[in-house]
Amino acid sequence: MTSMMRSATLLGLVGLSAWLVAAPADAEVEVVDVNEASQTPAGTGNLDESTCSFRGTRLAGKVKVVDSFPDVRVKAVSSFPDIKVKEVDAFADDCGEWQFVDSFPDFTIQYVDSFPDFEIAWVESFPGIP
Repeated sequence: MTSMMRSATLLGLVGLSAWLVAAPADAEVEVVDVNEASQTPAGTGNLDESTCSFRGTRLAGKVKVVDSFPDVRVKAVSSFPDIKVKEVDAFADDCGEWQFVDSFPDFTIQYVDSFPDFEIAWVESFPGIP
C-alpha cells in the first residue's frame, strides 16, 4: 500500500512539474526598488512638507479644539507621525508650534480615532515635519 502511495505522489509531482514547464508565463512581474520603498513618508502623507500646511492651512499658530466642523481632523500617535507638535504659550510662529486658544484661532482641529486628515505626535522639543 505504501509503495502505491509513493508512486501516486511521484506521478503527481511529475505531472505538476510538466504543467509548470508547459504553462505559458503570462504573469507580469513588478520590480520594486528597495531604496525607493524605504523613502516613503510615514503617517498619512497628506501634508505639504515644503510649506508645512494641509490644504492651504499653515500648521502653526493659534489652534482651537472643536467637536464638529473642524478645519482638520487629527489623530494623536506615538510613532510615525506626519508632524511633530509642541504646545507653546505664546509666539507659535514655527511649523508644529501650536498655541491653544478659545477665541480667534488660526485653524480648528478635532481629535478622531479613525480617518484623520493627518497624524500628530506631541513633543517637548524639535516640532515640525519629521
